[in-house]
Amino acid sequence: MSISKNLSRLACAIGATTVLSASLISADAMAVEKIRWQVPLAFPSHLVGLTTPIKHLSESLKAISGGDIQLRYYEPGELVPPFEIMDAVSNGKYPAGYTWIGYDQGTIASLPLYSGAPFNMEPPAYLAWYYEGDGKKLLEEIYAERNIHPMLCSIIGPEGAGWFAKPVEKLEDFDGLRIRFAGIGGKVLEKLGASVTMIPGGEIYQALERKTIDATEFSQPAIDKMLGLDQIIKNYIMPGWHQTLTTSHLLVNKDVWDKLEPQSRALIEMGCESATLKGFAESEWAQPTALREYEKQGVKAQVLPEEVLRELERVTNEVLDEIAAKDEMFNRVLTSQRDFMKHHSIWHGKGYLPRDYYKYE
Repeated sequence: MSISKNLSRLACAIGATTVLSASLISADAMAVEKIRWQVPLAFPSHLVGLTTPIKHLSESLKAISGGDIQLRYYEPGELVPPFEIMDAVSNGKYPAGYTWIGYDQGTIASLPLYSGAPFNMEPPAYLAWYYEGDGKKLLEEIYAERNIHPMLCSIIGPEGAGWFAKPVEKLEDFDGLRIRFAGIGGKVLEKLGASVTMIPGGEIYQALERKTIDATEFSQPAIDKMLGLDQIIKNYIMPGWHQTLTTSHLLVNKDVWDKLEPQSRALIEMGCESATLKGFAESEWAQPTALREYEKQGVKAQVLPEEVLRELERVTNEVLDEIAAKDEMFNRVLTSQRDFMKHHSIWHGKGYLPRDYYKYE
């Protein structure tokens, strides 16, 4: 046998061994620990952009891990009531929960600044502040005291400002209303004389039907339509001054999170980032269709007069400053957001087309 043939065979053998070793290393590197989590939801899983990202997250993690990571989500109330998800995750009753964290503003004052605050950022700016600025690390600091690791896992654009029996033409129209209103916006309306209550989304229709409340807000047009709110009230007020965006978060018990392998944590974090993008796209796609359907059904979408919006902004800033004076973490988050909004405005004001560029016909 010639030397050249021997060298050729040796090279082939070395090459095959290298490929096999690389395959084994790759397979070992991709091996993921088995994760089986029960995840209670705060809202029904079909609400576009708001909770549909949990389905995307669950399916993506199962696929990319070869079935090793499985998140089984449960509808509101099946495991725990929506308002009790944070405590259930904190004390380890469940490893994770998917929720609108503004529900816990009575316990942690700063959370509404993350779940959707009045006259705040639009989603693109918020994502910049959250991922590149102080947002993520401050939220992790907030939840560390509760033994929770939080992850942004959904973002949608502005809500409707609510369903009112009569148009709103001046601030005095809020005085005396019995209204379901969430977050800091609810505190603003209380300051204007409204009687504000907070009930879960699944109970709003019945409350309107039984006339235990006069008006309500919940979410975006497509989601409100799923709840059937237009069947009771035909006057829909916009824009969503009280929530310029809405987020949902995956809350994970910190003891559970810290015990995970680094690559498992990375996969879940990437899954939430993917779910956030997917949900935002779904939401933006659905809203114009919902508004056009409302028009066909006789729903009037009233845009608040600019003078009313300016007055609401003034009262909002009073409320924000009052809360900030009493709560150090709220003040830190609010200051960070205001600083970034001021900084970002030079880009937003000069780089984006004027609001009236897109003509609605």
